[in-house]
Amino acid sequence: MSTTASPQPRRPNPLLLAAEGPRALGELVWLQAARPLLASAPRGDGHPVLVLPGLAADDRSTVPLRRFLRRLGHRVHGWRLGANVPSQEMVRRLRDRLAQLHAQDPRPMSIVGWSLGGIYAREIARASPGAVRTVVTLGSPFRPLPGHESYAAPLARTLARFAGRDVPATWSPRDDRPLPVPSTSVFSPTDGVVPWQACVNATSGPHETIEVVGSHCGLGHHPAVLLVVADRLAQPPGDWQPMRIPPPWRRLLRHHAVEPVTAPA
Repeated sequence: MSTTASPQPRRPNPLLLAAEGPRALGELVWLQAARPLLASAPRGDGHPVLVLPGLAADDRSTVPLRRFLRRLGHRVHGWRLGANVPSQEMVRRLRDRLAQLHAQDPRPMSIVGWSLGGIYAREIARASPGAVRTVVTLGSPFRPLPGHESYAAPLARTLARFAGRDVPATWSPRDDRPLPVPSTSVFSPTDGVVPWQACVNATSGPHETIEVVGSHCGLGHHPAVLLVVADRLAQPPGDWQPMRIPPPWRRLLRHHAVEPVTAPA
C-alpha cells in the first residue's frame, strides 16, 4: 500500500530571509535620520497602549516603538512577560497582565502586536472588546492561508516542545473574521519570515491593511511603520477613518485591498 507524502508548505523566499538581519539593522539606522520627519506625527490623548513582542522576543525588541509612542503622549506599557514562547500559560499570563492594567486605568486600551504578538492582540480583542480601543498588528500572519507557513512556525513548535508545553490554538490562524474593534494590519511584501498574504485584514467596517516596503524584523522600528501606528492610535474613539498617507511617505506606504485566498496547485 503506497502513501503520498504531504507537500512541503510554501514559505517566503529564502533570500529574503537571509537578508532580514541587514535590512532590519538598516531600518534602525534610518530611524535616527528620520526623526525630523516623525516629529510631526499625530499626538496621542494619553490613553493606555500595550505593546506585544514577536516570537522568542521580549520587551527589549519594542523599546524604540514604545519610546516613540511615549514621546507622543501615550501611556505605553510593555508586556513584562519575558520571552514570547507560545503556550497556553503565556496566554493566561497575558490576560492577567491586561486585567492588571485595566484595574489601574479602566479606559479602553489600544494594543500593538508585532508578529505573534499581533495574533495575541486579535484574540484579546475578540474576548474582551469592551476593554480594547483598537488593534494594530505588524507582520502578524492571522489569516488562514492553505499550503503556506511562516519560517517562525517550526521555531514556535520547537520552543514549545523544549518548554514541555503545547502550542496554543491562537498560534494556528483559524478565524480571520473582522474584529469587533477597529483594526489595522501592517505588512511588507518583502517579508522574509511570514507569508505576507496571511497578514491581510478585512475591508468591511473599520478595518484596513497597509503595505510598507521593509523587512519583518525591522517592523517595530521602521520609520514609516511608526508613523502608521501613531496615526492609528491618535484617532478619537468612535470616529474611525482610513489613514490618509502623507505625500512624503507614499513611496513606502499604500493601502492594500483583500485578495481571495486559494490553495496552491
